Amino acid sequence: MPLRQFGHVLAFALMLCALVSTGFSTATGPQPVRYVLDSSQGKFIAHAFAGGLFWFKGHDHYLAAKEFSGEAEITPETITPASLHLVVKAASLQETGTVFTDQQKQIINKEVKEIVLLPDKYPEITFQSTSVTGKSLGGGRYDVKIKGNLTLHGVTREEEIPAQVTLSGNDLRAVGEFSIDRSNYQVKATSAFHGLVTVRDKIRFEFDIVGHRQ
Repeated sequence: MPLRQFGHVLAFALMLCALVSTGFSTATGPQPVRYVLDSSQGKFIAHAFAGGLFWFKGHDHYLAAKEFSGEAEITPETITPASLHLVVKAASLQETGTVFTDQQKQIINKEVKEIVLLPDKYPEITFQSTSVTGKSLGGGRYDVKIKGNLTLHGVTREEEIPAQVTLSGNDLRAVGEFSIDRSNYQVKATSAFHGLVTVRDKIRFEFDIVGHRQ
């Protein structure tokens, strides 16, 4: 091969290498950031709406999870890829409604464990995302919709969770709420004093969770 022709081939090969290298660099793009949830700085509450008018006078129940864990991933600016894995210890849910006395709370907590959630048989309530979509609101804030599988009382169903996510330094905060029909999960009505107070089918989960970057 003439020297001049060889020089053209070499130049073309070097150009291809540069294009391939640039293409790979662009394809990787932003990477998701992982955050571990911190239950000591967040809250996860099951709000059960009252349906009875007897001993507890039809008050709503606010069962707060004292123990939950998990992790979230989100890609800054683009949001996706993103994911959420959440585990709530069923036995840690306790009545926190201010309208109840300590004695009433003890009765409610006993029956939630023995009649409703049955944590010895179903120790965990879990959520695993399958898809995440959303939009940036600017300033590190995002509106997201998280679809995934919720497992409660041994039943798994797909649910969608809307949330507002804020990224600040090494911290993530997600605030939102979603509702389920307890009968879809074969969960009995919360009953205090053996049925004198019941709740409606709708249960609303309210959360304000915090995660730290890993």
